[in-house]
Amino acid sequence: MEEYMSYLNMELEKFIEVVDSNLPAPGGGSVAALVSTLGIALTRMMGSLAINKKKYRELDDIVKDEFTLKLKKLCSIRERLTMLIDEDTIAFNELMVAYKMPKETSREKEIRDDMIQKTTLKASEVPYEVAKISMEAMRLFPFFTEYGNMNAVTDLGVGALLLEAGIKGAILNVKINIGSLKDEAKVEIFKIKYEKIEEESA
Repeated sequence: MEEYMSYLNMELEKFIEVVDSNLPAPGGGSVAALVSTLGIALTRMMGSLAINKKKYRELDDIVKDEFTLKLKKLCSIRERLTMLIDEDTIAFNELMVAYKMPKETSREKEIRDDMIQKTTLKASEVPYEVAKISMEAMRLFPFFTEYGNMNAVTDLGVGALLLEAGIKGAILNVKINIGSLKDEAKVEIFKIKYEKIEEESA
């Protein structure tokens, strides 16, 4: 596998410039992962702002423990989504490498076609994971709507919109990529899974 630049330590302005360029990646998949990451960050902020406030101190210890666990869960999802920003671009670049493989002989064509299928599968799996774990984060929103800091409820609202955008954007990438998969069984599995996410997140 070739070495690719990581975007995780890149300054925000530079990252925006890279997206706003003639390079095909990072594209919609990586940006969808980033958008979901920001949605979770806003949700955690809204929750963290409630800690040690009067309303929080009056909560039952069981609820406080659940509060802590849900914040940790969101942190875990955010960290994985952050990694997926790079992984999506890597998957796309590997797919492009596969398309550029030689195809002069029947053997070369066979090897190339096999690699295209493998990299297309990976390029479908990454955005699907973005949608899947973004949905896991969205399921936690009702808890923070009830127990978070209501002074930051608009931040939670923006977080929800960002997660919704991240989910929809990731699924768009899944849909376009599985169109090149020859394994119809795998395609059907992807469709069943992402349709459930679409229905739940609507």
